[in-house]
Amino acid sequence: RHDQDADLQEIERPHVMAMDLPLPDPQAVRAHARPLARRFKRAAWASIGFVVLLGWIKLFEHFMGQPFDGLALRPHSIPGLIGILTAPLLHASLDHLASNALPLLILGTLAGGLYPRATVRALPLIWIGSGIGVWFIGEPDSAHIGASGIAHGLMFLVFSLGMLRRDRQAIAAGMMAFFLYGGMLLTIFPRELNISWESHLCGAICGVIAAIAWRRRDEPLPRKRYSWEDEPDEDDVDDGSEDRYVGFEDDAPSSDDSRRTLH
Repeated sequence: RHDQDADLQEIERPHVMAMDLPLPDPQAVRAHARPLARRFKRAAWASIGFVVLLGWIKLFEHFMGQPFDGLALRPHSIPGLIGILTAPLLHASLDHLASNALPLLILGTLAGGLYPRATVRALPLIWIGSGIGVWFIGEPDSAHIGASGIAHGLMFLVFSLGMLRRDRQAIAAGMMAFFLYGGMLLTIFPRELNISWESHLCGAICGVIAAIAWRRRDEPLPRKRYSWEDEPDEDDVDDGSEDRYVGFEDDAPSSDDSRRTLH
């Protein structure tokens, strides 16, 4: 019985292809570990700095005793255009700020650590693009504040890069972003009153556009290359013999066949 199983394992199956993800080269991983750690540290500190800035602005607004409503994004209003730049910096309450702080920290660190070049280019697009989109599609006489449009843009950036690049770290990052904040796929649609789904939607669209435009800006970790990858395929080797076809003449293959609204 053991001999029969061994013989069955040795049978060639030319039409069966194994599915496998390329493994990273251990030496290359060690060589890139320190620069990668530095990138993640810079991205983490940048994300923390941005969240701290949002907190200081909220505290300053509280001590001033007057909300900065004049800096909100107001759709279809010329004075409201200023909100394209300032609305992500404003929040209606500490709870509102806290709900955006954690996604900004995690997604900002993840995006900036793995894709520093793409993220540096994507952030202005997400910030400005989402604001312009809200200004066009938002309801008149509404006011939009908050940084959740940026958080949605970062989530869709990381998730889309995982699907587009398909290297190991991109897939892992995309799965992590989806596992933590996959609910953002639903919040781009109108669901609750006083929640700016327009900002969520426009931020997500800008994140996807950024992923498509700059998906090759950051190189993946080098992967281990096996010796058999350099060997020619058996189908490519010309042994001088012709394939024979046994059957009816009509069935033979031809030579042409081939294989304050808050956000």
